[in-house]
Amino acid sequence: MFWVLFLLVAWAVAGASCLRLCLAAVRTAAVEPRAAAPEHRLTLYEAAFLSGGPRRVADLTLVSMARQRRLLLAHTGWATVVDPHGRDDMERSVIGAIGPGGQSRIAPVRSAAAAADAVRGLADRLVGAGLALPDGGTGGVAAGVRRVRAAAAAVCGLGLVSLALPLPATEPRPLIALWFALPLALTLGCLAITRMEIHPYARWASPAGQRLVGALVRQADGTADDRTFLTSVAVRGVHAIGEPDLRAAFAHREKHPGDRWERRA
Repeated sequence: MFWVLFLLVAWAVAGASCLRLCLAAVRTAAVEPRAAAPEHRLTLYEAAFLSGGPRRVADLTLVSMARQRRLLLAHTGWATVVDPHGRDDMERSVIGAIGPGGQSRIAPVRSAAAAADAVRGLADRLVGAGLALPDGGTGGVAAGVRRVRAAAAAVCGLGLVSLALPLPATEPRPLIALWFALPLALTLGCLAITRMEIHPYARWASPAGQRLVGALVRQADGTADDRTFLTSVAVRGVHAIGEPDLRAAFAHREKHPGDRWERRA
């Protein structure tokens, strides 16, 4: 009868994850923009945060300064300051993260810039306007979907372990498999409904924020100017960079342990 204990665990894991996903969806839908939000025109920094969070803002700032030749991003993964005078708080955060020596690896610069006060202030303003999720992406729909997927895998694992146990002849294995199929159906059904109703799953942006990001992308005229280029970086990340040297510079960022985002308190 050990399989009954595994079945109870499977139901608990599946039920808890689905409940948390439902609550996250309700909270996300309840985030309402302020009255002025429909007329709000996103800046590139705001679009970057709503699309990819603090790290995306840091990436956008680095790429923007590199395009203006005020920062050199080497293909070896090093950043060198050319113009030490930042034009806004984001740029000053990047320059400060590089340090007085004027040169540093991109990975720690990216992490430090993402955790700077300028990014926190940007996040607070977007949350206050109802355009960003207030929990920093940890309790949103995207995180809930990941939990439900993990729960589905756990149910499958518990079911396989139960079927592998020695069982008396009075307990047929197909019946046990059917019992485990019920919590699995719950998780898969929850994922299917969420995909139909909410997809794509935004980690940082509220529904109003997603709409503004979509409007910003539609307003891009498709030319190869700096504004369109930086809009692509803000919305899609550094993978949108078509310049080989810049892509090579950012290819080194995940190889260093300091490249982590500490979630803001």
